[in-house]
Amino acid sequence: MLKIDLAYFAGEKTEKATPRKKRKAREEGQVAKSQEVNTAFLLLAAFSTLGAVGSWMYDRTSDIFGFGLALVSEPDAIFSPDYAGRVVSFFFFQALLVAMPILIIAALVGVIANLVQVGWQITPKAIQPKFSKLNPLSGFKRIISFQSLMTLLQSLVKFTIIIAVIYSALRDEINHLQLLSDMGLFEAVSWLGDLIIRLGLTVGAWFIFVAAADYAFTRWKHLKDLRMSKQEIKEEFKQSEGNPQIKGRIRSKMQEASMRRMMEAVPNADVIVTNPSHYAVALAYDRDSSRAPCVTAKGVDFLARKIKEKAEENGVEIVENKELARALYATVDIGQEIPPEMYQAVAEILAFVYKLKKMA
Repeated sequence: MLKIDLAYFAGEKTEKATPRKKRKAREEGQVAKSQEVNTAFLLLAAFSTLGAVGSWMYDRTSDIFGFGLALVSEPDAIFSPDYAGRVVSFFFFQALLVAMPILIIAALVGVIANLVQVGWQITPKAIQPKFSKLNPLSGFKRIISFQSLMTLLQSLVKFTIIIAVIYSALRDEINHLQLLSDMGLFEAVSWLGDLIIRLGLTVGAWFIFVAAADYAFTRWKHLKDLRMSKQEIKEEFKQSEGNPQIKGRIRSKMQEASMRRMMEAVPNADVIVTNPSHYAVALAYDRDSSRAPCVTAKGVDFLARKIKEKAEENGVEIVENKELARALYATVDIGQEIPPEMYQAVAEILAFVYKLKKMA
């Protein structure tokens, strides 16, 4: 019985994404990122900063209001265009200065939260306009989808948590709320500010659990969307590693070219050292360009026979030396000089060959 994987033919995405697919998705801005992580970090950081610099912000705000009330005593000057411009600039920069600690912390926390989730990655493709998003049909599908349903559920959970936390905090402070009318302005503002900060920190702490669950879901959904079919993995392998058939043909052509160059070097050899039946090594010695004889061709079995046939056709001497032939074939590559330990044996063979040539 043959076991047939129908998912292969159906193109079902059942396989984990390859590193190349993940890298490409990351370059396009497709990463597992939860906005709830940013929200949780931002709530905790913003209200912690507010608790640390709240007194300073209150004093600066009081000074601004005091300056504004003082302008009432100068009704003629305030309607002067030049004076009014300076006043507006003053209020704007003073308000910006008061909000600056919160703004700086919010910006830093936003960057850090993104770095924690996805690391540093510049993705120009993510900000390129996609006209496909303007398609009403695609937009309708995004509205009615599993992702939109999960977003709605998350919003309901967040709203429920916020209401529950606020209700729990105010229930314990209901008696103090009734006494606000009996407090002084500074005392009432301080108490309300402290209550707001505690509410913000409590909501932020609860949001950590929401952020953890949302990040886990977002990562699972991201990896699920990146899944590939077996056919896609096969096609990717062909693109990255090359078609095995094409690589085989290229390797075959390279081997043929190398063998052809080697066989062309045989006629110029001084001697062919053989096994005699299994190994054949061609040696050439040029006193002017090399210190020692070089191996110009070598082969075993079929290739060894071809080398000997080529040598016989061109009158190259063939000398039998089993040990030397095997050693040369195993230790010396084509184009390399023989090692010093073989000088003596090769010198005796070359001397014998040169003597035969003189006698001829």
